[in-house]
Formats: sequence, C-alpha cells, structure tokens
Amino acid sequence: MELQAALAQLWPGQAVEPEALGGGITNRNFKVSVGADVFVVRIGGKDTELLGIDRQAEYRASLVAAELGIGPEVVAFVEPACFVARFIDGRPIPPERMREPDALAQMAAVLHRLHDGPVIPSRFDSFRVVESYRETALAHGIAEPPRYRWAKKLADEIEAARGSPRLTPCHNDLLNSNLIDDGVGIRIVDWEYAGMGDPFFDLANFSVNHELGEEQDRVLLASYFGAARDEDFAALGLMRFMSDFREAMWGVVQQGISELDFDFAAYAEEHFERLQRTAASARFLAALT
Repeated sequence: MELQAALAQLWPGQAVEPEALGGGITNRNFKVSVGADVFVVRIGGKDTELLGIDRQAEYRASLVAAELGIGPEVVAFVEPACFVARFIDGRPIPPERMREPDALAQMAAVLHRLHDGPVIPSRFDSFRVVESYRETALAHGIAEPPRYRWAKKLADEIEAARGSPRLTPCHNDLLNSNLIDDGVGIRIVDWEYAGMGDPFFDLANFSVNHELGEEQDRVLLASYFGAARDEDFAALGLMRFMSDFREAMWGVVQQGISELDFDFAAYAEEHFERLQRTAASARFLAALT
C-alpha cells in the first residue's frame, strides 16, 4: 500500500501532514499530524512475510502490548500492511544508559510484565527461524553463508540444552531503536516478530544488542527473577548466540528480498562475527558442557 492511499483511507477529507522517519531497515515509517493528533504510520516492506512476519499477528500482539502499558496505543490496521499507532512523545535511550543498574531493573520489569501477559496468536522459535531463513535465502538466489553449518551445529546443541522451555509472549526484536523513554518508563515499539517463545531469547536479545557484560547480565537476571542463579546466567549466555544467529540469517534473507538502500551483507557479517566471538568465550563453552 502506498502512503497517500493509506492516508486517504485513514483520514478521508482531512488535512494530514506526513513526515518521513529514519532508522527503519524493513519498512517505511512516517510521523503524521492530523490536527492536534500525532501518529506513526508504518507501511510494511516488500515480501516481509518471507521474514516470518504475520501482520495480523503483529496487530494482535501490539494490542496486548498497549493493554499492558508497554507499547504504544494502537490506532488502526489497514490491510495488507499499514499499521498506525499514536506517536509516543519520548526520546531514544542511549545504549550506555541501558547498561546502568536502574535501567536494567526497569527493562527486567517491562519484560516480566510482557512474559506474564496474555497469550498472543503467533509462535517464535529461533531454532526454526534460522532454518527457514536459510531456505528462503537459497530460494532467492543467496548462497548459504560459509559459517551457517558450523553455527547450526552449535544451535542444535543449544536447543538440546534448553530442552522444552515454557512459552511466553515475547517481543524478539529488542534493538535499542525499539526502546523509547516516554518520561515515565520504557516503552517498546515494532512488534513484527512477537510470538509465543522462550523468554530467555528476549532477555538474551536485549543483552547482546546492548552489549551487556557478565555483571550487567547478572543484574538483569537478578532483577527479572528476584535472585541471581547460575543456571539462568548459563541459559542467557547460550541464547545470546541464537539472537545473533537469527539476526545474521535475517540479514542474509534481506539480501535477496529487500528493496531498501542498506548494506544487508555487512549487517549479516557483523552478526556472524559477534556470534563467533560468543562461541569462543569461556562463558559459552562452560554453559554448553
């Protein structure tokens, strides 16, 4: 759907003022003023279903997040891929700020609220996602990455070590750009990859994307669980690997399907390099044995 068609359908006959927002590497995002009201209108990118995105499921997850007070107010969803939320008058949270103890405690509380929240109508399994992304990439002419088989072998070992974790509502895309300080607390935006999954993926995804050190991971876990436990620390260390494996393979798929001007090959390589460093760490090796 094109922006002007979406605006005409959402606010027929009204004066609207759209302004492009930067930062997105999947969709096109706009800040739209309609009188005194301000919204974010997001037009889904091409072929995003190949990334595992279900727009109806995202809409339902966004409603749950809004109900829990951790996401923006949902205003509308226009088929096939136009999503509208009320603009959050907040500010970005610098990654270094998110590594401070009080911010880690806030984030732990937000994730705990989400993970204890209502069931959402989708599933997210990082172990199956990387397999699916490989197949999609191959189907679109992108070769299997040289480190895929090595990473997949470790992923299989991690899956065996994790067993059958409890499934909870998860966001699964806790990049720094998806966190906003609204002046009261932390809000999370962009629920495209939300689904019922392993809460340790969310915790690890936040951890590795904010480059938390081991002590900061322990603070996060102690805030989330109410106590620091070695088994939680080990699980988080393993799932940090899976977070980067998913992200790397996401970048591989995007090379074959995206029309956006972004270096997805470099993005994938960055995450392969980071997961390789993770796999070589004493913490990871101890957690896997």
